[in-house]
Amino acid sequence: MHLRVFAFVMSLLCEVIRMGSGVGQKQRAHRETSDHCRSCLECSRENGCVRCPERLFLFLQRDGMSHQGTCLHACPTGHYGQRGKDINRCIKCRSADCEHCFSRDFCTKCRPGFQLYKGKCLTDCPSGTFAYHTDCLDNCLLAPLGEWSDWSPCLREGVTCGFRWGKQTRTRVSRLSSRKPEETPASVCSSHSETQRCRMRKRCQTGE
Repeated sequence: MHLRVFAFVMSLLCEVIRMGSGVGQKQRAHRETSDHCRSCLECSRENGCVRCPERLFLFLQRDGMSHQGTCLHACPTGHYGQRGKDINRCIKCRSADCEHCFSRDFCTKCRPGFQLYKGKCLTDCPSGTFAYHTDCLDNCLLAPLGEWSDWSPCLREGVTCGFRWGKQTRTRVSRLSSRKPEETPASVCSSHSETQRCRMRKRCQTGE
């Protein structure tokens, strides 16, 4: 009789200990989920997030010899978001001087101290451009436009007669005054042209 009571008490004690251990494991698992797997669909204790919800980006940050994954709504400075069929990732801009980029090699905003020019971050603007805020702009953007030239002769296939209709063009050149006296007075930036339809002499004279 005493053996049966003792066995019952021991089994009951073991059950209480097992249940208490299960609660502790759940609490530890909850803490691990809160600390390492925030906003994840799948995660691991060693590497954090390994899969994110559809609209979020997976950002992998080096931690010693491993990486820690985090799910973000927007990628951090120096990265851009690349959407894929299975996962969206944060990809690092190739240039360390780039603060935001559209693709790995095309920067859209530079870090302080650099000027943006055609997707690149430069310490000085190239020749023919000037610094404006954080960008290098073409000098010709501010150049005044000159007067239109006279219309060219009415031509078709290189001749001025023999057809009913031809075309003629005129140009308008934009010039930029030199900022340095030793340079030429003006430099040609670009030209604008117009073309219009014109009536030709249908009959050519002898020798034309």
